[in-house]
Amino acid sequence: MKKEEIFVRVDHTLLNPCARWDDIQELCEEAIRCQTASVCIPPSYIKRVRDNYPNLCICTVIGFPLGYSTLETKKAEIEEAITNGADELDVVINLGDVKNGEFNKITKELTALKQTTGKRILKVIVETCYLTATEKEKLCQCVTESGADFIKTSTGFGTGGATLEDIELFKKCIGSNVKIKASGGVRTREDFEAFLAAGCDRIGASSAVKVLDD
Repeated sequence: MKKEEIFVRVDHTLLNPCARWDDIQELCEEAIRCQTASVCIPPSYIKRVRDNYPNLCICTVIGFPLGYSTLETKKAEIEEAITNGADELDVVINLGDVKNGEFNKITKELTALKQTTGKRILKVIVETCYLTATEKEKLCQCVTESGADFIKTSTGFGTGGATLEDIELFKKCIGSNVKIKASGGVRTREDFEAFLAAGCDRIGASSAVKVLDD
């Protein structure tokens, strides 16, 4: 697989809370040079990146990384991110709702967030490392019914990242309108190729440019 075929599926990511503007600029320059799908950056940098890189696709995170902020807070985050120039929004579900078995509530929340997102892309981070197989299956249904665009494995801040087993499960359980994003622990060229071959449409990673250029 050519590296150019991989780059166009990568959300080139930098979500370190200590990231400096110089680091974000480097990320953006790499994304432009390698033509990655997007840059995934903290919400606080969206406007600055949009002003300096007007043609770059900007992805950001909502309710990140724990997901337990309220619906209204997440909606406000999305609205501000869009105003500042975000194109894609990756939102973390409320894991407490999962553990309480309140899947109808999760579907309603995601539906409302997709309505807020509008035509922009909404990716739903389910944080698979904390879930049972049954919970993963139910969340596939929630994401599908909500109209969200992607189901995403992980924040990269949990106890584990993407696995090929989870991608296979997602493929069996999501609707035809939902795509898959793997994130967390995708670090080698072999990893990138394996996750794309397994059915992922996007991969969130901070290492893609270094790994594939090397």
